[in-house]
Amino acid sequence: MKIAYLILLLYGCILGSFFNVIGLRVPMKKSIATPGSACPKCGHQLKPYELIPVISYIIQGGKCRGCKSRISPIYPTFELLTGILFITAPLVIGWSGELVVALTLISMFMIIIVSDIHYMLIPDKILIWFAGIFLLERIIWPLNPWWDSLLGAVSGFILLLLIAVVSKGGMGGGDVKLYALLGVVLGFKLVLLSFFLSTLFGAVIGGLALLFKIVKRRQPIPFGPFIGAGTLTAYYWGSDLINLYIHFLNQGF
Repeated sequence: MKIAYLILLLYGCILGSFFNVIGLRVPMKKSIATPGSACPKCGHQLKPYELIPVISYIIQGGKCRGCKSRISPIYPTFELLTGILFITAPLVIGWSGELVVALTLISMFMIIIVSDIHYMLIPDKILIWFAGIFLLERIIWPLNPWWDSLLGAVSGFILLLLIAVVSKGGMGGGDVKLYALLGVVLGFKLVLLSFFLSTLFGAVIGGLALLFKIVKRRQPIPFGPFIGAGTLTAYYWGSDLINLYIHFLNQGF
């Protein structure tokens, strides 16, 4: 079993590197296959030994072998984070068919977060591609009852659409489409909890960023990372959180 976790970690780090490429290139309408990865400063084409996730960054001291310019730590961070999230999934979900859904969800969010951080954009192309995968997965491993996916999709779309209209653009169209897709995966209750938690995480972290002057007032902040954190929290522990809330209500708190 330890070998299985190690394999997941390695695959996660490798895929994390690929997700970086997708998140950076797809919004710019560039091919994810060609040209090969290169230094954005000097154009140095990276050799295979320079593309080993995390390890190459450490060996090279975080610098390009060509021009010695600093490589953004975002790359190894996302590679390692993807690997860590991959091995935490079976710890929570278990080794079942639902693990496939969990790994797909993590993969989608890693791509979306990279894109949102760099361009403040969640590409339709990414959402459409994952929509096909999630629909197939929910046919193979449906929610109970199966129509909870349909109800979740409608609820997620309508909720975010209303917020987008009321906020007059404060919520992007990509977020609206994303929550319709998340509704398919999570179902009615958990997609609502996902939005609540995402907003909570965004408010707390955004408030701290303002307090410590990391961001300026009225400066746009990508919401994708908070949606990812809120969704995974709801997906993993949502039912327990809802039951705990109901328990407190019954106790009169």
